[in-house]
Amino acid sequence: MRNINIQKREADSSSMSDVLPARNIQLLFAFCSLGRPPHPRMLDAMEAIVISKFGGPEVLLSQQVPKPAPVVGEVLIRVKAFGVNHAEMHMRKGEWDEWNPITGLECVGTVEACPGGEVAVGSQVAGVMGGMGRNRPGGYGEYVNVPATNVVAINTNLPWEELAALPEVYCTAYSCLFTILAIQPGERVLIRGATSTLGQAAVNLAVNVGANVTATTRQETRFDMLKKMGASDVKREQPEFSAQFSQPPLFDKTLNLIGNSMLLECIRLTRPGGRMLQAGWLGGLAPVADFNPMVQMESGVHFSLFHSKVLGSPDFPLSGIPLQDIVDKLEKGKWDAKPSHVFDVKDIWEAHKLLDSHQAGGKIVVKRY
Repeated sequence: MRNINIQKREADSSSMSDVLPARNIQLLFAFCSLGRPPHPRMLDAMEAIVISKFGGPEVLLSQQVPKPAPVVGEVLIRVKAFGVNHAEMHMRKGEWDEWNPITGLECVGTVEACPGGEVAVGSQVAGVMGGMGRNRPGGYGEYVNVPATNVVAINTNLPWEELAALPEVYCTAYSCLFTILAIQPGERVLIRGATSTLGQAAVNLAVNVGANVTATTRQETRFDMLKKMGASDVKREQPEFSAQFSQPPLFDKTLNLIGNSMLLECIRLTRPGGRMLQAGWLGGLAPVADFNPMVQMESGVHFSLFHSKVLGSPDFPLSGIPLQDIVDKLEKGKWDAKPSHVFDVKDIWEAHKLLDSHQAGGKIVVKRY
């Protein structure tokens, strides 16, 4: 990795202009150039990992960019570590609806400044969503401005890289299970894609509340891991998943992290009056072909969608998520949520190569210290 002055250039029509509006492409080049800062409040320089164009991990470049300065309602975080998420892979490739040249949906670090006084300067915090990496610079920068509504102060002795594995995953899993699915003790809960980082968080939370969890994974070598986490049954994730049952059960609640390819089957596996929530796209972004609700959907099943970009909004406030309690459980060793791989920021290409492989087996974290 090295500092590179990315000069303004024509967009690659095959990788960029066909995917995003011209204004987004102009934003990219304006932001990446070392000319006039894109905002008068950005005065000092900082290092950031920048999407220089759409493509593979090699398009992520270390760049000197203006350091943000917060206003009231924002918190400036000095980033110590950040989790790497699949959405950032899609943003890097030009496959996402919104993106920022400095990507990164989450981070952990210390408060550098907070004009409104919502969080004390020097506090350990997690920043998650609030437009990070989408409509404002994200956690891949040395510093990041985050709306105060999307910052949580955390007291912990966990190393930064372990803390960085938690914010987006556990805030999303908690919102899925308790805000939307409203799972209760004793309910039969199906979690598809359970060995993903979000899936593992969901298994921990669901088992903790006393749900009867059936978990799925593509790899039989991970069956024992899920059983040790408390899943009462583990099945292989595959097309026509229900064929593994002599009598397909009907679940009270279903969390689908595979995506559209399994959407209709997940609805069929949920009882009338039950709830099915889709919150992941591990199987890809392709839509359901020739979708006909009248013919293909079961009656009486409540179907919802959750996207973590709403975390911190009035409808999904972070104050309703017991992140400190979750951190305490992890610090005491009740759950294991350590990152599977930790990279230095200079090795961001290697981190994204692993992300692209879908073989991480857990959370990928990048550290800046």
